[in-house]
Amino acid sequence: MFYVYLIQSEAFPEQRYVGFTSDLKKRIATHNAGGSVHTSKYKPWKLVSYHAFLEEHRAREFEHYLKTGSGKAFANKRFW
Repeated sequence: MFYVYLIQSEAFPEQRYVGFTSDLKKRIATHNAGGSVHTSKYKPWKLVSYHAFLEEHRAREFEHYLKTGSGKAFANKRFW
């Protein structure tokens, strides 16, 4: 499975992040351990939602969409 996930900083709730992974538990642990330069200064993170896909390209397409203007609006309305 391939996952698109949405996380939110517990210390700075206005900070949000959308990512892609094939190992969700490990990836969230990496974010909370400071292993990502994009998220390390806003840890700890909580998982808000995730979406599973059988095909990697579908997951990557969805992640890309969520990072566009219309995708952000969709996520704000439906997921956050």
